[in-house]
Amino acid sequence: MRHGEAVVGGDQPGERSGADPQGAAPVLTAEDLPDGLVVADRAGRVVTFNRMAARLARVPAESALGRDFRDVLALHDSDGRDWWKCSDPYGGLRTRTRQPERPLFLVDGREILVAARYVRDTPGGELSRLVITLRDASHRARGERGRADLVSTVAHELRSPLTSVKGFTATLLGKWDRLTDKQKIFMLETVNADADRVTRLITELLSVSRIEAGRLEIRKQVVDLPDLARKLVAGRVAAGEPAERYRLDVRGPLPELWLDADKIEQILANLVENAVRHGAGTVTIVIEPYEDGAVVLVRDEGKGIAPEAVPRVFRRFWRTRRRGGTGLGLFIVKGLIEAHGGAITVGRAPSGGAEFRFTVPAGTPEFA
Repeated sequence: MRHGEAVVGGDQPGERSGADPQGAAPVLTAEDLPDGLVVADRAGRVVTFNRMAARLARVPAESALGRDFRDVLALHDSDGRDWWKCSDPYGGLRTRTRQPERPLFLVDGREILVAARYVRDTPGGELSRLVITLRDASHRARGERGRADLVSTVAHELRSPLTSVKGFTATLLGKWDRLTDKQKIFMLETVNADADRVTRLITELLSVSRIEAGRLEIRKQVVDLPDLARKLVAGRVAAGEPAERYRLDVRGPLPELWLDADKIEQILANLVENAVRHGAGTVTIVIEPYEDGAVVLVRDEGKGIAPEAVPRVFRRFWRTRRRGGTGLGLFIVKGLIEAHGGAITVGRAPSGGAEFRFTVPAGTPEFA
């Protein structure tokens, strides 16, 4: 072995890694692996069964060693077929070198991710070692539950506006001549508002997808942060909300900020909407310089967020008991801010409501 190489050894469970007495790099054993490792010899007897394999299979290592691997690790596919009979590692095609990772089931019904490597002394020769790796599949199940929750949420949120659009358009088409202009305008305005609602939902879903895949694109330009906030407030007031509901407080000159204007607008809109929907009283937006960028605080005068709920606020599908919206807004806000290199926290406002505080660095044009 060359100096600096690490090897995985230790056919006996419980072996620990240690340093070579001559000062060489530590030798890694099977117990150091994060995955379960099972090795069977040319006769199919288990010669390595590390601690993680024992934990995942719920079989003591001492009772696994020396036994046939099929008895120690009985696996079935989703159709209930014996996986080792189907794959036949020792008697199948001699050209095979591996089995890619796939979900299989243990005798007690637990799902586990299994991959196998076929080691042969010579190409096309008989199997001399079967190396099996095991991984916990619980994260996969959580991911599937998350996707199911997302589908359920989307279906629920789309149903109401689409039902409304369908109903009003059918009425307009079937009774156009019998409707007054006032009725037509009301129906068209409702259809337009519901179309905007569907568009916002689709935008949220695309944002969630890109955040989770790490594919958010930040297109930077010089952004006037106070002006974005003013336009946001003006738009809500123009839509019929009272002007006295909002207060904008800009403190001190800001540095030149290179940000993605659309995403910063989305961040502000989500935080203000959250304050309006779940808070009370005046919604205050404070903007001031902070280190090499800016800090923005969005406050309301409602009941605030319970301390025990604070760690969950920025998770997907987090909603208050009033259960308004998709529960994706604050998750998206956090992802967009972090994509800019900033951070967001939530706490208690001086007036007693919730206070969301986020920072963004000034940025530079070369990264635009």
